[in-house]
Amino acid sequence: MNETVKDIGSALRARKKRLGEELVAKGLITDDQVNIALREQRESSMPLGEALVALGFISEPVLRDALADILGKESVDLSKTVPDEEAIRLIPKDIASKFNIVPISYIKNENRLTVAMTDVFNLLVIDRIKTVVGSRIEIYPLLAGDSEIGYAIDKFYGYELSVDGILHEIETGEIDYKSLEADGDQYSQPLIRLVDAILADAVKRGASDIHFEPEESFLRLRYRVDGVLRQIRSLHKGYWSAIVVRLKVISKMNIAETRAPQDGRISLQIRGQTIDFRVSAQPTTHGENIVLRVLNRAKGIVALDELGLHEESLEQLKIIMARPEGIILVTGPTGSGKTTTLYSMINYVKSIEVNIMTLEDPVEYPMDLVRQTSINEVVRMDFANGIRSLMRQDPDIILVGEIRDSDTAEMSFRAAMTGHQVFSTLHTNSAVGAIPRLLDIGIQPEIMNGNIIGIIGQRLVRTLCEKCKVLRQADDIEKKLLGIDKDVEATVFESKGCSECEETGYKGRVAIIEILKFDDELDEMIVNNASTGGIKKRLKENGYKTLADDAIRRVLEGVTTLDEVSRVIDLTDRL
Repeated sequence: MNETVKDIGSALRARKKRLGEELVAKGLITDDQVNIALREQRESSMPLGEALVALGFISEPVLRDALADILGKESVDLSKTVPDEEAIRLIPKDIASKFNIVPISYIKNENRLTVAMTDVFNLLVIDRIKTVVGSRIEIYPLLAGDSEIGYAIDKFYGYELSVDGILHEIETGEIDYKSLEADGDQYSQPLIRLVDAILADAVKRGASDIHFEPEESFLRLRYRVDGVLRQIRSLHKGYWSAIVVRLKVISKMNIAETRAPQDGRISLQIRGQTIDFRVSAQPTTHGENIVLRVLNRAKGIVALDELGLHEESLEQLKIIMARPEGIILVTGPTGSGKTTTLYSMINYVKSIEVNIMTLEDPVEYPMDLVRQTSINEVVRMDFANGIRSLMRQDPDIILVGEIRDSDTAEMSFRAAMTGHQVFSTLHTNSAVGAIPRLLDIGIQPEIMNGNIIGIIGQRLVRTLCEKCKVLRQADDIEKKLLGIDKDVEATVFESKGCSECEETGYKGRVAIIEILKFDDELDEMIVNNASTGGIKKRLKENGYKTLADDAIRRVLEGVTTLDEVSRVIDLTDRL
């Protein structure tokens, strides 16, 4: 028996030793990265694979598949898997959470239960599963990522916000053991757990912002989900003084200062993912209003091919990025996804062969191979001075968070004219609208000539929930907006609402985009001071697709609704 245990132990040690070598052999990481991860492993006692993911050298899905290949086991992508209801019923949520497992499928006639695990060789966990489901059932383990399992447990078992239990504990003194169990930590003050529970719930619901809004007699809690604010609950105002102190402490604000605006930052581990919160406190008539922006590193940087762009738009975007020098601008209002698009573009072009440097206000998502700098007004590091400094750092590509004034615009164009590729954002209503905006802040037509590669106009619209969207006949006004003759029968989808989408009818968002690619003809029109109307007319004659055109295409495809599109894009000129 002892010999068998020794054999298993030596086999596992050999596999662990091979992990770094195999990843290097596959070209996924370098020897230097392995050595850095091994040192991190020694200092933190975390597994080598986990250290590689934490350092950003490799993504969790890539590690999962590589480990499965090395160990000779199968892996599973839980983001593309829907477990059997019968399998879920076999293993209670508390067991799944405790051992970090997700039941996938149960084949009754074979008595086989397939389970996703982070360690497929953990015999103790497999034995514990058998005591729950019965020794006659064979357990078939599949390898999955740690954070993938955490999200899958929340998704397939559902999650319960422990706020009610904690509030009951505060009022009665009776300890809420369920919330303690959910935290997995030793007992802490209920108000501390109340704040943690709210932040965790917001992340699980996919909120981009959390609003703590004090009114005269109560505290309103709202989440912004898919671009729209939803009221989650109202709390007694007596809780607010303690909640605001807790939020200020963990975001490193001055708790004694209540009359001036403050900014802070929080970083938490939620379900195995590092989630950052950018915190803003603003004095109001009823107390300090606090808003937290949720920055999920795992979701913040999206691959260009996964932005949901139409094939034609994606191809155009890749073409304009292929030009080695000039400016690419992304336009749209606040919350239209400009930063996400910029990060996706930078992620697409980054490589070991180019030096990419950014100026942001502030840096939202850390990226490897990219030198990122936050604007700091205290030391006179604004966008214009920052670009001057970056030019001495031998950059190939420069990302400027936003062109706000003439100095920043002038420095950005100067960088483009000296052989650099510059990415930036501009607040305008459309791609064509960026031209008069640049003229307004002092950029001459002759400077624009040949230096603008392209301008991207963007909005985000909510997508219909696939489980409850309903097909119906389109009315005459809708047909006119869609460009369909009123005598022709046409159908459109509308939102209904179900438990899956929290009765909103929508789940997730998609980008509506227009891409204005600059050419000699357009440059000449700008130099000759052509009107915006004249430019639009010429573009339309050449087949240019506007934001409205892309939005209508999404409606016809059944992705969204006319009501939702009308919320973010003006369609009145189609009537």
